[in-house]
Formats: sequence, structure tokens, C-alpha cells
Amino acid sequence: MSAASRIPVLIIGAGPVGVTAALLLARHGVRSIVLERHRDVYPLPRAVVVDDEIRRILQSVGVHEEFAAIARPARGLRLLDARRRVIAEFPRSAHGRHGFPQTSMFDQPELERLLRQALARRPECELRGGVEAVSVTQDIEGPNGSAGPVRVAFRRDGSDEVEHIWADAVLGCDGAGSLTRDAIGAVWEDLHFEESWRVIDVRTSRRVRTWEGAEQICCPTRPATFMRVGEDRYRWEFRLPGHEPLDGPEGLDRLRELVAPWVDLPADASSCDDFEVIRQAQYTFRARLADRWHQSRVFLLGDAAHLTPPFIGQGLCAGLRDAHNLTWKLARVLQQGADDALLDTYQSERKPHARHLIRVAVTVGWAMTGGQDRAAAIRRAVVGTACRIPGVAAAVGRDLSPALTAGPLVRRRPRLVGRVLAGTSCPQPWVITDGRRMRLDDVLGEDFAVLTTVAPTPHVTAVATALGARVIRVDELDDDGTLAAWLSRGRSDAVLLRPDRVVMDTVPAGTGDFTDTAAWAPLMHTARRSAEGRPATLPRSTTR
Repeated sequence: MSAASRIPVLIIGAGPVGVTAALLLARHGVRSIVLERHRDVYPLPRAVVVDDEIRRILQSVGVHEEFAAIARPARGLRLLDARRRVIAEFPRSAHGRHGFPQTSMFDQPELERLLRQALARRPECELRGGVEAVSVTQDIEGPNGSAGPVRVAFRRDGSDEVEHIWADAVLGCDGAGSLTRDAIGAVWEDLHFEESWRVIDVRTSRRVRTWEGAEQICCPTRPATFMRVGEDRYRWEFRLPGHEPLDGPEGLDRLRELVAPWVDLPADASSCDDFEVIRQAQYTFRARLADRWHQSRVFLLGDAAHLTPPFIGQGLCAGLRDAHNLTWKLARVLQQGADDALLDTYQSERKPHARHLIRVAVTVGWAMTGGQDRAAAIRRAVVGTACRIPGVAAAVGRDLSPALTAGPLVRRRPRLVGRVLAGTSCPQPWVITDGRRMRLDDVLGEDFAVLTTVAPTPHVTAVATALGARVIRVDELDDDGTLAAWLSRGRSDAVLLRPDRVVMDTVPAGTGDFTDTAAWAPLMHTARRSAEGRPATLPRSTTR
């Protein structure tokens, strides 16, 4: 193995998750190569919705302004009965806590082009198209049999020759049929949802009856999903058997019948030149979760790690959260010598979150169809009734991104008063600094940060110095009061924000110390070094 053939990170798969991971690593100065068997972006629509947290991630990789030009805010989600009466509504605000609309519709190929253009501008990143990975192997080195670099074998398009490249870490963003998942011996856990659906993407100038949000038709015989994606772009999803055609004379008649609640088509649908079916594809919607998400420094992200029914629009969102959670930790290990145990928190934090979202999606799916087993009718009635209970719909809508569970990087104190902040994301208001109006993350930068409402104590200053964190007084940002109110509700004088803007620790009001640095300090102890070259030491908390 030559030095030229070993790189810090190899990413398998250049979909949105893989390219976003490469861009996030580049922000931290980590070089990566992305292998993709296709030479260009897959041209047909797939994912069509992201939330405000994902738009914040797109902000961090520098494509949020371009994305805003191709995105369309949506009003939320409605569950309707077979007669299209509203069962429940999950409203989504045009101004979410992350600083963007809570729901945005878009065309995936357009997003992928934006991401690849951003990738081409980063010298730390290289995309190799027309290259297919064929094996992933963890090499062993040293007399004690410790893990060495990861060896990836690949073939170039049109060649039978197998080449190799070695990496300090490999990210498997290679989809549901993941080669990487097989390589680490991970297997699927079945979360008990599997249905065959037809997805139909349409471009039309005809008048379409829509409330500018997604609609889920809860009907055991003909469940459906409808949403407006763009100015003249719409998507329908119907539970149909794979053998039922929707093209040809008979198929077009069937299609006209299916879309009739939303749009009127002429009796001879074949003569309708202002209703173009861009794509129709048969999908099996599944709910699955990989039992392990990494082995040593080989990781699974996106559909390689989890599969969810699309009913709450969180499939792509979950994959981009994976990238956001993992990349800063990997950069800290590779560049600053942090303990490899830091990487174990990727699975412990992301897997429960993904499981939660899959369960919410399955619940909505059951509300739509009730499933297809003997208990279907009972389950459908129970779910439908629950959705009518005041507050339930709002709670589900709020809970799409719940707080991370307590762990080494999420320190919680007993909830005596106030709201628990640790494990939640910091809100992102517009702020004014140096006379400029900016989004908060553009002020915080890409590393750790401390937000405080009081003068930092020596303890807080020492923690910030050891982590290389900026200390920012909230009252100096001249925001609209969002941050001060948020800290007040959490009964905290200050918070320590991770690079992914999750609250890692808090300074309880009046104490002056973070809650528990002893728990996470060992993972970070080599992050900054003193002038003599020794690892910087994080002070122990006195708060209990």
C-alpha cells in the first residue's frame, strides 16, 4: 500500500447523504473520495420533502440559498378519511425553530446537482463517477492484531480490473442493498410494515385541488398520498398491485379514476397533453433497522442503516441527520486525536432516533390502511380515534425530532424545574453582530460553542478553551429574545453546543459550572494541546 493510495475517508455512494457527508467533512478540513457507480445524477424524482432541521444542515454545507430557489414551503400533513374529511392535521410553520420553513417540497435531482456543484468547489473532496465498490475489508496490522486501514476494492466502468484503495474510515451511503452493511455483518431488524405502492410523478398545467400540503387518504381499500411538489409538479402514491398497469388505454382510464378527487381529466386521457406522467414506479415500502451501524471505522448511513415508509417524509431527512451526527466526531478523531470511543456515540444516538421516526411513520401508515392482517380494522379504528384526541396530532408533529437520549455527549441533570435542554437542538434565530444580520450558525462557525447570558466563570472559560469553543454572550447578539427565552425556560445560564448544534451540557442557573464534564472529557481530552504539547485538561464540574 503506497501513501498515495491511503486517504482519510472513503464514501461509497454519491446520493444526497454521501455528498453531504463529504461536504461536512470538508468543513473540518478532512479529505474524502466519493465513489459512485453512476456517472451522473439519477434524473427522475425520488425524495420530495425535507424539514427545517435538514435545511439547517444544507446551510452548513453552503447550499441553503440555492436550495431556497428550488424549494416550495408546504403547510403540513392532513389525514383524511375515504370521503376526504379531515381526521387530523399536522400543521407546519413557515418559520421553524431552525430558521427555515418546517416543511419544504423539492425535486431530488435538483438538490443533488446543487450538492455536487458544492462538492466540486471543495479541494478536500473528489467524486469518482463510473466506479463501483465490490468489497470492503478491515485490514489488521501490528503484533496485537489491532484494526488497520479499511481496504475497498472497486472496478471502473467498462473494466474488469479490480483496484484497491485504503482509508482510515469508510462511510457506506450505498442504499438499501448496501455492500457495506453486508461487509460488517449487519442484518435487518424487521419493524413490521411491508406494502406495495405505486408512486406517480406528474407535471400538469391543469387546475389541481390542493391545500398546499400533503394529504394521506386513510382508506383500507384505496389508501393514497397526494402532495404538490413544485409550481406544476405533483405526486400521487397509491397502494396498488405491481401487475396493475396505469399506461395504455385501459391504464389511463384507471389513472383518471384514481386522481379524480384532485384533478379533472378528459374522458380520453390519452389525448390530455397537459397532464404528463414523468415517472411511475412500483415500490415496496418497508420498515427496517440495521442491528449494527458500524464496525471499527466502517459506518452505515441513510438507507444502508434504516428504511422507513414515506408517510411522514423523513427518509432522506434521517440520512442527512446521520451525516451531521457522525462527521464532526470522525473529524475530531482523525484530526485531533480524540478517542475512538467518540465514534461509538454515532449508533447510540442515531439508532433510537431513527427507530422513533420509523414507528411514527408506521403509525401513520396504519392510520391510512390499518395494515393487512386480522387486527387491521381494529388497529385502524384505534389509530384514527387517537388522532382525533385534542393535542395528539400536535404532539406527533412536534416529536419528529425528539431530544437525544442521555449519554456521554448528552449530559442531563434531574428535571426539577424548567425544560431539559441537553440533547435538544439550539434554535437558530436571526442575530445582529458587528452590524450585520446573520443566521446564528453563521456566527457560531463549525466547531463547539458556548452561549451564555452571564459573564463566563473560570470553569466555563477553561472548558471552552480546551475544546476550542467560542464563548458568545447572548445579549451581544441583539437577537429577538429567542435565545435568552430558550435558556430561561431551561433554567440555564449557559449551554455548550456541539458542532451539530445539539446541547451537550448546561450551566444550571446560579451554579457557574457545567453539569458533568467528567463524563465526556475522556472522549475529548486531546482536542486541544497546551503550549508544551501536552493534552489540554478539562476541569471537573463541581455541580451535582
